[in-house]
Amino acid sequence: MADSDKDELAEIAGFGYERARDELVNVVKMLEQGGMDLDESLALWERGEALANRCEEHLAGARKRVEDALAGSESDES
Repeated sequence: MADSDKDELAEIAGFGYERARDELVNVVKMLEQGGMDLDESLALWERGEALANRCEEHLAGARKRVEDALAGSESDES
């Protein structure tokens, strides 16, 4: 993995959900428009994958927090 790829992944790892989602939407739009050469398209696709993974991480964390909160409220009612 090239240093620039590592830098990009580190940057994406710091994104909040909304920023990752918005950038992913832009990546999809650019890919749908086409007009790029293969290398550019692949680089953009890889960025999109990293952004999608970041969104999934945020959603999984949110899901866990909701489940934990629900479990806590159920045990409080017992």
